[in-house]
This record gives sequence, structure tokens and C-alpha cells, in this order.
Amino acid sequence: MKPPHFWYHETVGFPGRLAAAALRPLAAIYGMLSARRLQNSKPVRVDAAVICVGNLTLGGTGKTPVTMRLLEIANDNAINAQALSRGYGGNVKGPLCVDLSRHTAKDVGDEPLMIAQAAPVWICRNRVASAEAAILHRAELVIMDDGHQNPQLHKDLSIVVVDAEAGWGNGRVFPAGPLRESVAAGLARADAIILVLAGPDHTPDFHSLGLDELEIPVLTGWLEPAAAPPSGRLLAFAGIGRPEKFFHSLTAAGGDIVATRSFPDHHDYSRADLRRLRALAEREGARLVTTEKDSVRIPAAERDGISAWPVRMAFTEPARIAALVQQALDAAAARR
Repeated sequence: MKPPHFWYHETVGFPGRLAAAALRPLAAIYGMLSARRLQNSKPVRVDAAVICVGNLTLGGTGKTPVTMRLLEIANDNAINAQALSRGYGGNVKGPLCVDLSRHTAKDVGDEPLMIAQAAPVWICRNRVASAEAAILHRAELVIMDDGHQNPQLHKDLSIVVVDAEAGWGNGRVFPAGPLRESVAAGLARADAIILVLAGPDHTPDFHSLGLDELEIPVLTGWLEPAAAPPSGRLLAFAGIGRPEKFFHSLTAAGGDIVATRSFPDHHDYSRADLRRLRALAEREGARLVTTEKDSVRIPAAERDGISAWPVRMAFTEPARIAALVQQALDAAAARR
């Protein structure tokens, strides 16, 4: 779904403010049910360290790139790290380990296909079942891609990822706003914050986000290009949480964007979508470019002529990020 404009632009006027106000009763019910679920849960402890990479808002903040970098850091240090995902958008129930040679986004979702490029990733709505499957395959560390509001599995370290530009939107809980729960409640369960900047030169406003007086680490990072943008005129399209962030990054890296098209997050591209995109690109004399996450949702037979521009998460203080991984391993060792 595309987020309603008033979630992030409440100053649009009376209609937006009226919509947010009208949805407050539903937001109160949603928040109450979420809080009750967390309060009444008894998280299961498993025989491996567990890191959760989550967020407090609906839509993209950078969780998956953070997850992939943590997996790479762990595995570079000879730690057998594997990932857990619900497999949003896929039809496989699991637990199942993603096979890049066999599975598609319709099977397992788009994000697991990306994560599987870094490490084994297990699909299952039941996080305990997927964690136990990973442990049977020698995982010492399991990293949950999303799940800050999922109480099934005991977490040795909970990281909340925040988009420094979008922040908390209008500060209201779904459906009146983009929050999955109140900021105070969500941050109370966090062990660290990773603030995703627009770029290495971006100076975030910690105070407006309420992060300036936290007693937990607040670390920063940004998505950097893993390759140069395609050359020539570009028609950029994306179906992610914030397509405009992709367009901005591509332009900042030197891409010559002449037109853009936005789709809802996790959009399932049809042949008609791709036909229209190709026709527009031909009229503009441009090449088609999209995100890696979008690319895996395009049928392999339809990807010809479409470039997937790769990015990766870079951290301002990589040593402190590595220390968080060790903190989780130490916490797991202490409870055994």
C-alpha cells in the first residue's frame, strides 16, 4: 500500500488533519491490542544468540540493508549467522531455507531473496520454529529481519532502525499515522538505535526525534552505492516504502533521471506495468532502472533491459556496530 499523504505531511490542510482525527479511535484500539499482545507473551529462549532488527513505523526504514550488513560482519568474524524472516508477500509457510536458484518473490517474498545473498535466511511466520531450524543447521546467531513487535522469540539484542528524514511521521499510531506502536513504548524495549541518514554529510535532528537523551547507543549509517548508476538518460521506478529516497540517492550518485514512477511497497509487477514502463522509457529515450528489491519481484523473463542499482549500508562507527553483535553473543552465553 502507499502511505496516506497525511501520515507524513499533516500540514497538507484540513482534510488531512480531519482524516487523522477520525482514525484516532481505531488507532487507540490497534495500540491497545498490540500492547496487550506484548504484555501477555512469554518469549521462548533458544540455543543461539538472537538479534532483532526492527522499526516502529510501517514501510521502509532500511531494516533489510542493516540486517545484511550485520550478517556479513558476523560471518566475517567466523560466526555462523543466519537470518529469520516472515516472508511477507510470499506463499510459503515454512520453516524453509531460501534457495536463490529455486525460489521467487511469490514463494518467499522480496526481502528474503535479498538477504539470501549475504547468508542463509529462514522463512516462517513462527519465529521460534524458524530459529530452531536455523540452529539445527549450526547457526550460532540468528538475526530477525523485522519483529520488534513480535513477542514469540526472546531477543538478546533489539535494534530499532529509524529513517532520519521520515522520522515518526505525524507521530500517530496506525491507521491515524505510520506508527506500529507509540514511540515511547517501542524505544523502551530497544537496546540500540540505528539512524539511517540521507548520506554521509547529513546532520540529523536528534532532538526532534526524541533520541538526544536516550541512555542506549544511537548510531548512524546511510545507504551508499555498491556500483555506479547506469549511464545515459534514466527512467527510475520503485515500489518500496519511500520511492523518492531511491530517486534522490540515484540522482546524488550522478544518475541522469528524466522521469520517475512510484508503486506501492512490495508491488507485484504485471506484464501491463512493464509494458507501460518500457513504452515510457522509449518515448523518453531512457533506460529503465530500479532497486534490487524491486528487481527480484520482476519475473526473470521480463528483466531484460532493466538495471537493478545496488546499494549497501555503511556505518559511521563500524566498530561499535560489530560490538553490538558481540554484545548479543555475550548475552546469549550468559543465559545458558
